Amino acid sequence: MNKVTIITGASSGIGLATVYEFARQGFNVVLAARNVEKLNGIVKELTAKYPDREFLALPTDVQREEECRRLVEKTIEKFGRIDVLVNNAGISMRAMFKELDLSVIKRLMDVNFWGTVYCTKYALPYLLKERGSVVGVISIAGFKGLPARTGYSASKFAIYGFLDTLRVEHLHDGLHVMIFAPGFTASNIRNVALTADGTMQGETPREEDKMMSAERVAHKLYNGVARRKAQIILTPIGKLTVFLNKLFPRLVDRLEYNYMKREPNSPLK
Repeated sequence: MNKVTIITGASSGIGLATVYEFARQGFNVVLAARNVEKLNGIVKELTAKYPDREFLALPTDVQREEECRRLVEKTIEKFGRIDVLVNNAGISMRAMFKELDLSVIKRLMDVNFWGTVYCTKYALPYLLKERGSVVGVISIAGFKGLPARTGYSASKFAIYGFLDTLRVEHLHDGLHVMIFAPGFTASNIRNVALTADGTMQGETPREEDKMMSAERVAHKLYNGVARRKAQIILTPIGKLTVFLNKLFPRLVDRLEYNYMKREPNSPLK
């Protein structure tokens, strides 16, 4: 197999697990993230484990358009094709909007939404050529707003709208678009989530060991790409939230508020 996938946010969590999943499935993988030392270490491990694959580490800050363009150009320069783009890079937050510095929302939109737009824009001609797949990793927060996460929810709703529209635009030319909502997953995203003033939270408010593993999420993401699914929502609570919100939105508002309020040190009163 000579197929090539680009995965953003590839240095940890779901992104890293997805790198290993696509490598296991026979793909050549381009890893994009900001930490070049970590990426190089991962590539070294992958090369030793899968000597018949090729891996490329490209330091990329997805909130910078020029770096997303460079990511695609360097991929084409080495491999000559792109079959799958996984827009996984993202950051979170936890704070009440009334206490939030607006720079926090801007940063979340720049990384989560604009990072997806930039990478997709420059990869699109090559994805169309291969009748490939573009994936957007969102969240249940992209279907139902989560209290104390206004910027996060806004960015994920925006990604949903962008990719849903892109799918319709390319309904007849072979492009596969998949919106992927993992639900709560064991990763470091909550440790580095931003607080009201833009500083990192530092520790997770949730029991990570009780969540779905990043490896299991990555396997489901790959299967969704292989089956060219339009949308995947993971975890029972995620599926139930989306379903009930269509029928009983006010009830879900109350249930969600009370659920999120139980987090340690929750900003909800």
